Amino acid sequence: MKKDGRNPAVAPLFPRFLLLCALIALRATVAHDSIQRTTILSNNEETDTVNIIEISNRRGSMSKARVYTDVNVLRPKEYWDYESLTVQWGDQDDYEVVRKVGRGKYSEVFEGINVNSNERCVIKILKPVKKKKIKREIKILQNLCGGPNVVKLLDIVRDQHSKTPSLIFEYVNSTDFKVLYPTLTDYDIRYYIYELLKALDYCHSQGIMHRDVKPHNVMIDHELRKLRLIDWGLAEFYHPGKEYNVRVASRYFKGPELLVDLQDYDYSLDMWSLGCMFAGMIFRKEPFFYGHDNHDQLVKIAKVLGTDELNAYLNKYHLELDPQLDALVGRHSRKPWSKFINSDNQHLVSPEALDFLDKLLRYDHQDRLTAREAMAHPYFSQVRAAESSRMRTQ
Repeated sequence: MKKDGRNPAVAPLFPRFLLLCALIALRATVAHDSIQRTTILSNNEETDTVNIIEISNRRGSMSKARVYTDVNVLRPKEYWDYESLTVQWGDQDDYEVVRKVGRGKYSEVFEGINVNSNERCVIKILKPVKKKKIKREIKILQNLCGGPNVVKLLDIVRDQHSKTPSLIFEYVNSTDFKVLYPTLTDYDIRYYIYELLKALDYCHSQGIMHRDVKPHNVMIDHELRKLRLIDWGLAEFYHPGKEYNVRVASRYFKGPELLVDLQDYDYSLDMWSLGCMFAGMIFRKEPFFYGHDNHDQLVKIAKVLGTDELNAYLNKYHLELDPQLDALVGRHSRKPWSKFINSDNQHLVSPEALDFLDKLLRYDHQDRLTAREAMAHPYFSQVRAAESSRMRTQ
């Protein structure tokens, strides 16, 4: 350790020549992505190809959230007006990179260290995107700071020369879900889904939709039994009646509303994504709905939930599928959840687990359990009892 307290084995956050290389690479990646986006369907975002869904009578399809409808209506404009945010920049030299831990469409993620406190952190270096999007993520993270199981934003810094921004987060020593999930017990799944519901109910109560709930964005430190919901880059403020972009969430976790182009969706989108995650965990089938593109994703859902229910949903919200997509979807009867039980997963599947799942994976977003309702489901009775007992002994 040097006299100034820095670890010589740890590389500085942005050596100038490395930074230049990194920026060139990042911009090249973004440029390449933007070219490809016009020709293919990616896992995470819809393309700009021709939309084959027709919408009729949009005004007649008005939909509003069942809960927390007016949170942002009742709060001052400064709470949700992220475009007016003035970012308070911290000192980049307070942090050093240790190792790369991941990358996403919009960022590169590193394990880092705070050189002043010697505490580990996560450094999320943002790729070149619109300032508006960066401000939205920062504003949402600031609004949610301290909420249950929401990852904590510790600092916001940027390189003096390139102006590349980085977000500094608390460190979570998580295990890859592909390794962790197959080892989880019935009680573990109940416990972690309950912890995730705490984060979702909190963000919804604060007028915010996450819009990208999936295993990759749920960090679990199994040793400490700690869960954090991360990556708020696609999160958005909910305003009743507002029409939103349907090109959000990752394909396997996209709600039917996104796949049929219903734009006035709400917090219930997150509950569908949670349902997909939960189904994958209890049936040990990841991902549960395995579509090859966005149209096939709707086909995979219809083969489980049935097409009669899909048509009832479309009729209720005055939506109509293009004949081409309608032909792709075909006609399917509803498949009972019990059909997915086998010798490998039967110890994780109980009648209350299937009832809980059934109340999440509903075409009609207004019929899904809210996060708060979900927490009260009998599936979590053991978890609630253990939590009450812990609180009494503290």
